[in-house]
Amino acid sequence: MSNKVTASILFSFKGQTLTPSVELDLDQQMQAGGKLPDLYPLIARANGYDMYSYEYEMMQAEEIQFSQPEGLIADFIQDGKLDIEAFESAWHTQQILDKLQQIASEHLNIDDLQQHPDVQTALLEAYKIGSR
Repeated sequence: MSNKVTASILFSFKGQTLTPSVELDLDQQMQAGGKLPDLYPLIARANGYDMYSYEYEMMQAEEIQFSQPEGLIADFIQDGKLDIEAFESAWHTQQILDKLQQIASEHLNIDDLQQHPDVQTALLEAYKIGSR
């Protein structure tokens, strides 16, 4: 399941209320850097804002709001706010579990590792030992 979300910012500039937004594929962002990048420049570029403008500074003064989540990300958005650290950690864990599911299917004939929590825990512990 892919992780997608719309990030938007509501701010005023020269008497106008602006709401620039961007739809983000968070899996792509996480795979590229291992964590979410600074989202303000992404929103600015997607909406044609100059990164060296007063308009961009005003935009940065406001909080990013998140909506229309798809996937795991939905569990980490509350009242439009994203718990970035918790999402990044859960995303990495999910990547590991996906790999372990492949191993369980291939070598143990287990199609749903979640149905076998003891095996999942053992595989996860083995993975952690191997990662040290």
